[in-house]
Amino acid sequence: MSQFTIGVDIGTTGTKTVLIDVVTARIVAQASRESRLFADAPGHAEADPSQWIGNAHSTIRSVLDESGVAPEQVGALSTTGMVPAVVPVAADSAPVRRALLQNDARATAQIERLRGALDSDDVLAATGSAITQQSVAPTAMWLRENEPETWARTARLVGSYDWVLMALGAAPHVELNWAIESGLGTTDGQRYAPMYDAAGLAHDIVPDVLTPGAQAGTLSAAAAAATGLPQGLPLIVGGADHVLSAYAAGVNAAGDWLVKLGGAGDVLAASDTPVIDGRLYLDAHPVPGRWLPNGCMATSGSLIRWFQTLAGGVDLLQLDDEAAERGAAEILCLPYFLGEKSPLHDPDLRGAFVGLDLAHTRADMYRAVLEAIAFGFKHHTDVFASIGVPLQRAMVTNGGSRSVLWKQILADVLDTPLHPVIGHPGASLGAAVIAAIGVGALDDWDGAERFLTLGDAVEPDRRHVERYADAYAQWRALGDVLTPVSHQLARKAQ
Repeated sequence: MSQFTIGVDIGTTGTKTVLIDVVTARIVAQASRESRLFADAPGHAEADPSQWIGNAHSTIRSVLDESGVAPEQVGALSTTGMVPAVVPVAADSAPVRRALLQNDARATAQIERLRGALDSDDVLAATGSAITQQSVAPTAMWLRENEPETWARTARLVGSYDWVLMALGAAPHVELNWAIESGLGTTDGQRYAPMYDAAGLAHDIVPDVLTPGAQAGTLSAAAAAATGLPQGLPLIVGGADHVLSAYAAGVNAAGDWLVKLGGAGDVLAASDTPVIDGRLYLDAHPVPGRWLPNGCMATSGSLIRWFQTLAGGVDLLQLDDEAAERGAAEILCLPYFLGEKSPLHDPDLRGAFVGLDLAHTRADMYRAVLEAIAFGFKHHTDVFASIGVPLQRAMVTNGGSRSVLWKQILADVLDTPLHPVIGHPGASLGAAVIAAIGVGALDDWDGAERFLTLGDAVEPDRRHVERYADAYAQWRALGDVLTPVSHQLARKAQ
């Protein structure tokens, strides 16, 4: 049995890799590298795949060096990442342009055309999701119409983490949840022909769909030289980052749910049955037969990084300290700086700060950013409640969960105890566990629980819960009022 496995997470703002010891159920080493987000025009969000694979090579070497684990002791590698990022590749699987990320909002006209061509109820029933900026078909149409030379060189469309696995030696493929969330696949992993036909896409533009735990190939000689791992190492299909983060964070029984504070903001709940609602997304849980209805906001950590840049690059902990001294909900922020995905599905929304006066400081604005993201999560939990999805044990993970202030604001706004997942590297751990399952080093899907440690719950502060409830109602009303203005500004920019 292989004692060690590796998981690589291709995220919006960085790449993270972990090396785990399957026998002792511990993380042996981890490494990360930042990635650049390209936003060259309003609504655009792109990344450079060459940076992804360079980061993967570098972080894999780092965890091997840090741990002292011999490369031949590593039994398998798996990948995870943002979904459904779109990587157009040539016949040799080389990218023909930068990847278009899942929060890219340029294909608004194509979205409307597809909505007019297809029955929305049929699409939702078949794929589990409505046609939104998350859908891949409108993005493909935009590429074909606006970059015909690029499109002429495009042989396939694949996802971020699938492409990295392919660059390491795997055969062309997409993972099940990329297929589902793209709108090009049904919930059982089949091609949704009406979407291909309405968009004018060849049915083979997307390669075969594989499920988590399947072997997609072995490490190539070139990748072995770049990573230090042995040629022929099994490459195992992982999954979407929010799905594997939830899996590794213990979201496995109905009623478990997770707030994931990454570059985007995810909220996921475990369900024993598929829950289909046009405001949400539906993913297959890695455990066969389970489901993860979920929402994804276009910005979360990416909005915080944007504000940090505007504030002159000051350390986020310093901004936390400053914001903690300011009053709750002094001003309101709409976090729609890249449009919004769920539950509004409106790429033409825009961000705003409202209520400012000359007495306010960057601390008030920063606190408003944290509160706005929390209000976005609250919007999702309202939707879950309206469709009968139980929300009981709540966990919080990812980089933002290290902020004491942000966790407290989330607990106050959501009015629920939040259990931080201790030492949780996010989706990369889920990928490493699935790599172990894929080669038989772990016997069953419950093996992820062995790596889970929950911290003391962050309890809601009753002094703030009522104030935030009032502010949330104002925030929702503000969003309604400013939507027409956002749409007008978006049209001008286009």
